[in-house]
Amino acid sequence: MTVLKDGIKKDARALIQDDETKDILSRSLHYLKAGYSIHFTGPSGAGKTSLALALAKKRKRPVMLMHGNHELDNKDLIGNFTGYSSKKVVDHYVRSVYKKDESVTETWNDGRLLEAVKNGYTLIYDEFTRSRPTTNNIFLSILEEGVLPLYGSKLTEPFIRVHPDFSVIFTSNPAEYAGVYDTQDALLDRLITIFLDYKDIDRETAIVAEKTDVEEREAKAITTLVSTLRKKCSNDKSNGPSLRASLMIAKLASGQGIAIDGEDVDFQNLCIDVLCHPISRCIESDDPKAEASKLIINECSNMEIPED
Repeated sequence: MTVLKDGIKKDARALIQDDETKDILSRSLHYLKAGYSIHFTGPSGAGKTSLALALAKKRKRPVMLMHGNHELDNKDLIGNFTGYSSKKVVDHYVRSVYKKDESVTETWNDGRLLEAVKNGYTLIYDEFTRSRPTTNNIFLSILEEGVLPLYGSKLTEPFIRVHPDFSVIFTSNPAEYAGVYDTQDALLDRLITIFLDYKDIDRETAIVAEKTDVEEREAKAITTLVSTLRKKCSNDKSNGPSLRASLMIAKLASGQGIAIDGEDVDFQNLCIDVLCHPISRCIESDDPKAEASKLIINECSNMEIPED
C-alpha cells in the first residue's frame, strides 16, 4: 500500500502550472466534487501522473497511489487472509484446577482498494490499462452503485459502502502501447476522459529550466532538439522521446559539466545514450540503432542556442 502524505506536496509543487494546466486542474476538481471520476490519458511523458498528484492534493484528503499491472487481482485490491494468530489462556486461579483455552483465528489484511474505499482516500490508479479488464471490473460497482463487492474474501459482509469522500483518478497510455489492455466501454462510460499531449516548445522549455540547473536558452535548445526528433519518429510503435528525455539530458549535462553544444562529442554521446532507444523503435532498417545515432548526431549539428 502506498499512501502519500508529505511526498505528494513535493510532486505537486514540481508541476509547472501554466494557464492550460491550471484550467485542466480547475475543471477536473469540479468534476470530482460532483462525484465523477477523472481519467487522464496520453503519451508517456505528457505529465499525466504529475497532474493526477496535483489534482489529488487539491482534495485535501489522504492519497493512495496504485500502479496497474497484469498480475493485479482481487487479493491485492480487496485483501486476503495472510496467516493465523493464536491466543492461549491458562487459568491457575484455583490451585487444584488447571484450565487452558486456546483459539486460532485467520489474520486478514485489507487490500489497497478496500483501504481507500473505507477511509475516503483519493485513489490514483496509475496506468490502469496495464491491469486486466477482468480485474478492473470491480470499479463498475464502485462508480455506479457506490459499493465495493467483497468477492471471495470469506468475510461475512457481501460488500461495503463507499466512503462519501472516496474518489478515483485514473491515468493511462494510448492503446497502441506495449503491455496495455483494451478497456471495457462500460468502465470508460463512467469516467470523464481528458486527453493530454506533449506541451509546446515554450512550455517544455519552462519546465526544463525550472527543474534543472541549465539556463533558459540552453533548455530551449535541448527541448527543440528532442521535439524535432519526436516529430520525425512518431509512428504506431513509438511516440518518440518525451519531455523526460529533455530533463535527463539537461540534468546530466549540468551535473557532469558537459557543454550544451551540438558539436561537442560528449554532448552528442549523451544525447545518443538518452535518445537512441526511443528513436530506434520507429526506424525501419537492418540496423535501427546505427540509423538512430546518425539522426541524433545530425540534429545535434543543427542545434542553435539562442543568444542571451
